[in-house]
Amino acid sequence: MRLFTGIALARNVSASLSVLISEFRSVAPFNWTRADNLHITTRFIGEWPEERLPELTTALESVAVTGPIQISVARFGFFPNPHQPHSLFAGVQAGPGLTELAGALEAKLQTLGCKPETRPYRPHVTLARIKRAEADGLRAVRERIAAIENPHFGEFAATKFHLYRSTPGAGSSVYTKLATYDLMRERNTIS
Repeated sequence: MRLFTGIALARNVSASLSVLISEFRSVAPFNWTRADNLHITTRFIGEWPEERLPELTTALESVAVTGPIQISVARFGFFPNPHQPHSLFAGVQAGPGLTELAGALEAKLQTLGCKPETRPYRPHVTLARIKRAEADGLRAVRERIAAIENPHFGEFAATKFHLYRSTPGAGSSVYTKLATYDLMRERNTIS
């Protein structure tokens, strides 16, 4: 099974991004993210053996970052760069708690045998995947982005993170929450 951890968006943020995606969908044939799949990834895990799922869910219970984590979703960006992009995203600005959470998840997952993440953590919300041949659509999306005066999609306080399963589907994957973890609990300290 293919897994990742992430933070679900607040309804107001998800609704704002869904409206934007609906408008952009008409000008570019990208693989647009489904509204119910919008999220902020905290750690991509990748393939995980189903028989080890209980071990993973239990291990993630010990990952604690005292929340809530204040998150703002605004602006746009392209990965890996604006000149040859493979994805369009909405930017995420957050306090240090989000980076702490990503770091704590990274450390915990390495103890379970996951390969270390080699790239620095850059929180974002993926809006679309772009194929190289979609230059006309990319031009049209860039024009629409340039016309938006204040690309701010909302703010929220994250109090939970989730373990998700990604199942390939027709056109896009389906994300299913397998477990939910509270960010509001106290950190365990060893004296």
